[in-house]
Amino acid sequence: MSRFVRKGKPPAGFDCIAPTLSMLENELRDKVAEGHEGKRKTESLWPIHQITWQRSRYVFDMHYKYKKISRQVYDYCVLNKLVDAGLIAKWKKPGYERLCSTYVINTKNYKFGTVSICRVPKHSLGADTIVEDPVTGCLGCASGPGGQRNIFGNKYGQYLAAIQVAREDENARREASKAALAAAAAKSDGGESMPNKGGDADTDEDGESGGESDAEGPQPDSIWAVNEKERMMETADGVSGCGGEQQQQQQQQQQHWRRSRIKAAEVLNTGAVVIQTAKAREGKRDEMPHGLIWKLEPVNEKERMMETADDVSGCGGSSSSSSSSSTGDGPESKRPRY
Repeated sequence: MSRFVRKGKPPAGFDCIAPTLSMLENELRDKVAEGHEGKRKTESLWPIHQITWQRSRYVFDMHYKYKKISRQVYDYCVLNKLVDAGLIAKWKKPGYERLCSTYVINTKNYKFGTVSICRVPKHSLGADTIVEDPVTGCLGCASGPGGQRNIFGNKYGQYLAAIQVAREDENARREASKAALAAAAAKSDGGESMPNKGGDADTDEDGESGGESDAEGPQPDSIWAVNEKERMMETADGVSGCGGEQQQQQQQQQQHWRRSRIKAAEVLNTGAVVIQTAKAREGKRDEMPHGLIWKLEPVNEKERMMETADDVSGCGGSSSSSSSSSTGDGPESKRPRY
């Protein structure tokens, strides 16, 4: 009996991902039963981590990126533990889009409270540094430019959702081209010669389709990539609502604003107008051009007329007046000190 049947009736739309999940389950069963002679102690566990990652990434991309399955199907997979919910939750956060496993970010699993070397960005490593996590076999799952496209270096690191969607689009394109050729042939044919010419048209169509199959190849039965184009497919970046470019831009804007406020505090002794200008811009930083955030000097007449020397402590305000009054000869100079 299938694993999916034992867990109750799946919702509508589950048939879209059921063949791929069944094939991955069979692959995992074969790898578990496979012998481990000649392998390292932890190397025999690599297929388990990698197939779990691929199965979770497949369902994640089919729902969030390609919208091929509904929320009910996605929740069904999560509730029945067909995917790793903890790993998917990490993928939604910026910086963890390619995370291979939650094991590699648990500081209790590594010495000195650190994480795995596969989480170190590539630009922070040396040119000859070999990256391979001993538990998962990951070659580098850090986010950012220059990252590892296939984090495992084998078929388990491929993005099956992108491959499936590309094959479906290719099938739709071929069916549309065949229908267009058949319609054109039927339109040009007429009278009693229509069956013969139609047969010739079918022969020509088959010949052209055979040419296409020779050039492009028939659609394979395997869920994994069969050519270099499919191996280069990647869907980790740009996923909407999953810590993509939008959240990174928001973080960069917040960092720029903090830096501008720090600079404004550093020049406090040179003039309080700068501080007042920064405070005035605080509520309108979303409306202002990006370049004005870095300018600490006033940019218009309203900001030039601002004056806060009497309100800011340490800027020649009350301290200067008290010092001048204390040195005077009037009765104010004889005031007692508290």
